Amino acid sequence: MDEEYPELADETKQILKKCNGLPLAIVTMGGFLARQPKTLMEWRKFNEHISAELEMNTELQRIPNVLVKSYEGLPYHLKSCFLYMSIFPEDYSISRRRLVQRWIAEGYSSEVRGKSMEETADRYFMELIDRSVILPVRKHVPSLKGIDSCQLHDLMREISISRAMDENLVFRLEEGSSSSKTQAKIRHVAISSNWEGDKCEFESAVDLSHIRSLTVFGRWRSFFISEKMKFLRVLDLEGTSGLVDHHLEHIARLIHLKYISLRRCDDIYHLPDSWGNLRQLQTLNMKGTRICNLPKSITHLTKLQYLFARGSTPACFSLDGRLPNDLAKLCGACCVPKLLKDAEWMDGDPNWHDVCTFWCHVVFPSLAWMKLDPYGIVVPRSVRKLKALHTLGLVNIADSSKSALRDIRKLTQLRKLAVTGINKKNYQELCSTVTGLSRLESLSMEFIEESMSLQSCLDDATSLLPKNLQSLKLYGILVRLQDWIGGLQSLVKLEIGRLACLTSVDATMQVLGKLPSLAILSLMWHPFIMTGNIRVTFHREAFPSLMVLHLKRIDGLQSVEFEEAGPTTPKLELLVLEYAAYRLRSISGLSSLPRLKEVVIEGSVPEDEEVMGSVRDQLSRNQNNPVLKIDLFVY
Repeated sequence: MDEEYPELADETKQILKKCNGLPLAIVTMGGFLARQPKTLMEWRKFNEHISAELEMNTELQRIPNVLVKSYEGLPYHLKSCFLYMSIFPEDYSISRRRLVQRWIAEGYSSEVRGKSMEETADRYFMELIDRSVILPVRKHVPSLKGIDSCQLHDLMREISISRAMDENLVFRLEEGSSSSKTQAKIRHVAISSNWEGDKCEFESAVDLSHIRSLTVFGRWRSFFISEKMKFLRVLDLEGTSGLVDHHLEHIARLIHLKYISLRRCDDIYHLPDSWGNLRQLQTLNMKGTRICNLPKSITHLTKLQYLFARGSTPACFSLDGRLPNDLAKLCGACCVPKLLKDAEWMDGDPNWHDVCTFWCHVVFPSLAWMKLDPYGIVVPRSVRKLKALHTLGLVNIADSSKSALRDIRKLTQLRKLAVTGINKKNYQELCSTVTGLSRLESLSMEFIEESMSLQSCLDDATSLLPKNLQSLKLYGILVRLQDWIGGLQSLVKLEIGRLACLTSVDATMQVLGKLPSLAILSLMWHPFIMTGNIRVTFHREAFPSLMVLHLKRIDGLQSVEFEEAGPTTPKLELLVLEYAAYRLRSISGLSSLPRLKEVVIEGSVPEDEEVMGSVRDQLSRNQNNPVLKIDLFVY
């Protein structure tokens, strides 16, 4: 087709994309188009109105008819979950965690037979995957759950949008949408990035008093929050541009909110004290913001289960939320009108208070505590009041008193904890804190002080880690792996990096190779001391459960070898080499890995083309027919 009608190539690709590998759709559409005029205008018209064609054309109707039957065959609870996904734009990769936590906030999940709401919602996600109603997206970043994102098939999305509209469930404000399509009792509103309407159009589009969720994919406008939204449960502003601190004050009025996401809103520096009124809040996601201190009022949120924070720029740290005396004198500088006029770097419509917040809570404190980790948040005292907290991180304890760590120790429901800012003053208290969290399943520890190594902390606490720990991330100066790590029989995921400086590659691999449940291993960001040529060898009988191996930016890595005689990493499915390929000289043993599905090389390909030729040859001889993916970066 491309050779005979090259002008139709782009339109053909768009049509095939909508088919997304669905055999019925490809065959049916192909037969129909074969009999249509081969003109660009005709095919473009078909592409632009494909939804109407599928509905009205008798020849094409069997495609949606079959897909509709797939939807109608879903149990009631899965139908609601599926229709809910029409909120998200076309080709949007939807995070599994984001979807599950939103379902929970909407009341789509409940505790059943000893299973938590999260476990139930997680099961719904996998049921939709298994029924091929949604498409799995497996990212190369290792994940305990394997499938950490999903997408809607284009044709299934059309069904989702249509049925959600019919049932007054979802209304999408986008370019071309009209208030004449208003549904009186719409539950969920999604504002697309291309919508340019005004306040009048927004308020006339839907009855705001019935809205249960608001999702913004484009630019923030202050009128998006209304006092009429008395029953709003979900406010998802992930990636929204133009959102600044003073806009958050109005959110405090929405007292029924259970889910708030400010993720990747990088002009947010401070949460208002008034958010202490959000007593129903269960999830607060601040990843990718510039928030560094939480207000004391956050301890009023006794139903909070998930607290996510990791800054996008150097954070600030102050004592009890106040500036030190010497910097307090400089605070007035931010109030000078001339400086306010120079605040053009702030997106949105920052006011006097927003600029003051930036100078007083970010610039000056950062100058005073430059050696602290540039990421993470300082939690207020009495954080122990958040008894329902399930996930907490990333918390910076560099300037925290011992009482703060003792507060964290009393969060007995914690399953996931991420801590940074470990130093000489706090590491012993941290060890005691972690030891006391018996339900902990995931732990991340980041150490940045060069004068002392993470080794000291771990050496002093051989029984530091709970035995049922499943995920462990260690960042800092770590010379060797202690014997205690061999006792983590339940450990599924291990990540070591950021100047870990392990002295012996062979000794490290020997210790790790004996972990019976280890399925995901990431060695990244200079995990080994430079000794010239680094050879990573996977010996026979080692790593019996390893499924994903991720090697990222390992300076001096020369070769990766899987011994071919005997069972070596018998369950390995995915091998990711990120940046490491730049100096890699040899990869061997790939042909003997019985379950290998995919090899990914990200960064620059090896300088020697013979290496890539060898990799392709090995994969061609592997009976499992694994694929090779190369994602090149241009420097």
